[in-house]
Amino acid sequence: MTVVRICARPLLASMFIAGGADAVRRPERLAPAARPVVDALSDLPGVPTRTVSAVRLNGGVQAASGLLLAAGKLPRLSAAVLACTLLPVTWAGHRFWEAEDAGERAQQRIHFLKNLSMLGGLMIAAVDKGGRRGRWPLAGLPGLPGLLRE
Repeated sequence: MTVVRICARPLLASMFIAGGADAVRRPERLAPAARPVVDALSDLPGVPTRTVSAVRLNGGVQAASGLLLAAGKLPRLSAAVLACTLLPVTWAGHRFWEAEDAGERAQQRIHFLKNLSMLGGLMIAAVDKGGRRGRWPLAGLPGLPGLLRE
């Protein structure tokens, strides 16, 4: 593992560990912003119907996945899980398009874009093979052009 990966994974994970732990301890603080998203997603299997429970569950998943990513354990899986948890958090927490005050709209837009930046980092981490070459998933199928083969 390179020095960059050793340093980058905990840095990327730090917000998820801290934010996830806070959501588990104090979900009531985040519940009002999360309510519209939880209501919209509550028909999906595994999504709690109580907003506080959904916030706590998402926070627990973020904290656990963040710890795994920081420790370098299952880093690709934990980064993918964190990316999936970040989408509803961003949608719920940083709805800049609904803010009426210009200052509040600007702040929420900054946080929204920050979350998109973190999503990009997680996507890179989710496909990072630690310098090892991988096979194109479909390369062995007959009939595919040689261009798809490594």
